[in-house]
This record gives sequence, structure tokens and C-alpha cells, in this order.
Amino acid sequence: MLEELYLSPYAKKSKETKGRLREEEPCKMRTDFQRDRDRIIYSKAFLRLKNKTQVFFAPDGDHYMSRLTHTLDVAQIARALARNLALNEDLAEAIALGHDLGHTPFGHVGERVLNALCPAGFRHSVQSLRVVDIYEKDGKGLNLTYEVRDGILNHTKSGHPATLEGVAVSLADRIAYINHDIEDAIRAGVLKASELPPGPIGLFGKSTSERINTAILDICSESEGQPYVRMSAQRQAALDELRNFMFEHVYQEANKFIQESAERMLESLYTYFCKRPEELPPLYRKTAETDIPRAVADYISSMTDKYAINVFKRLYVPREGGV
Repeated sequence: MLEELYLSPYAKKSKETKGRLREEEPCKMRTDFQRDRDRIIYSKAFLRLKNKTQVFFAPDGDHYMSRLTHTLDVAQIARALARNLALNEDLAEAIALGHDLGHTPFGHVGERVLNALCPAGFRHSVQSLRVVDIYEKDGKGLNLTYEVRDGILNHTKSGHPATLEGVAVSLADRIAYINHDIEDAIRAGVLKASELPPGPIGLFGKSTSERINTAILDICSESEGQPYVRMSAQRQAALDELRNFMFEHVYQEANKFIQESAERMLESLYTYFCKRPEELPPLYRKTAETDIPRAVADYISSMTDKYAINVFKRLYVPREGGV
């Protein structure tokens, strides 16, 4: 098998998978991880990502990141890391493409609102796993492999992925959103390039491509032939500094534009459907039989920005002529 010839001894080979939730006949042409990637790409949740906010809601321009373009960016960086470290590129790509499937409308504002409202809390990484396990394919789920599911669940900074490919995706996610969010913030006029902290910029580079390339090269240099994937201590500290800067100076500022209106909309939708679970789409009613708040959070998190606004208007905004 090609994986045995070319992959690192620390890579996760497809034959080593812990399997799926439901056993399936193997494909004659594709490995299990390739099948998972294809299932994610053709899922409805993946298609909806193109209309979900990354940072800036309804920006005045065509070149801002959406949740979909961010996902593709993460997949590209994760594949570069996997290829250069002789890890399983198919596994890394599948995790990357699925890592944000459970993200809410209105970006992290939506996530915070649902986390505050739902008694069990809400985390988009956990929700992404619920999407692929429970809701895709009309409630049948995608039946992904353990390794892809684990990588999706553990892609956040606090996660602990079981595979090096999962670690690569977690790093790729941070590299992607920090650097392209800087680009979007400058384009939106929220930030000037001259305001970026000089230390991290000196280490990574002034342009987006320089910074991403430097990060990839650093991880590969630090991790080649090793049983781990990590950034050098110096550049990891610099990336953390850049991330903290973005949270303080960009994300909080960008969120102000949509915080109040997004909160009002999502809180109203949550309250409405908790009182009227029978009006939930059929796909979510089975969950509502035992846990109404969970089912409502599942439904709201699946919405695109535009869909959430339209549902809110239908329920709360009077129509012309009273009809």
C-alpha cells in the first residue's frame, strides 16, 4: 500500500483506523479517510458555510473571509503540513474540512449567545461532531471514522487530538484565522498594518503569505521525524501574542457591530422554539422529545446568517397588509 511506502511511522495509516460507528464495506478505490473527506464536501452543512460569518458580518466587499473560505484555508495549510511531515494528508484534509460544520450564524457572537442560553452549554467543536454524527443525511449521520471525528472534536486550542494529523489541523486553524482576520480587519478599516505588534511581525513577516509560509516552515523544521507536531517555542509565543492582540483590538471591536442585534435575534428564536418545539423542522423533533433546549440549539446553530434573519422576520416583523 502506498501509505506504507511514503508515510512517516508516526502518521495514521488508513488501515489503522479504529473504524466507524457503524461497520461498512470498504471502498475498492478510496481509503476510509478519502471517503470521509468526500462525505464532508457533499454534506449540506458544508454548503451552508459559505453564508456564515467568519468575523465581519455582511461586509461591504466581495473579498472577506466567510466560514467556508476559512475552512478551505485551514485545509490548505493542514495539507501542506501533512505533506511535508509525511503524515496522512487525506486524514488531515478530512478533519480540516469538517472542523467548523457546527459553527453558529454570526460567528463567535452566535456561539457565545447559544452557550449562555443552552443549559448544557454550547461549543462549536462539539456541535460539529453532532452534525456529522446525528444530523447529516436526514438524520442518518455521515458515519465517519474515529480519527476524523476525534480531530473535529479536538481542533480547538484546548483540545488534545489523538493523531498528529489532528494536531496539524489545530495549528492550521490558528494560523489561518489569525492571519486572514488581520487582512480582513485592515480591509475593513478596523486595524492599520502599522498597529500590529512589532515582535510577532518581525518574526513571521509583514504580509499574510509571508506569515503563513514562515509558520509552516517553522512547524516542519521543528517536527520533522519527530513523534509530535508543534511550532518552535519562540514562534509559538509570538503567535499567541498576535492572537491575544487580535482578540483585544479586532474581534471585540468587530463583534460590537452585531452583538446587540445578533443577541436579540438568537435569544428571540431560542425562546420561541423552546415554547413551540412542534414548529421545529422534522429533523430536530426527535432530539426535542427528550431535550428541547438541545434540539433548539441544534437547529439555530445550523442556520446561515441570512436564514436566521429571515426566520426572525417571519416570526416577529409585521408584514405589509397584515399577511
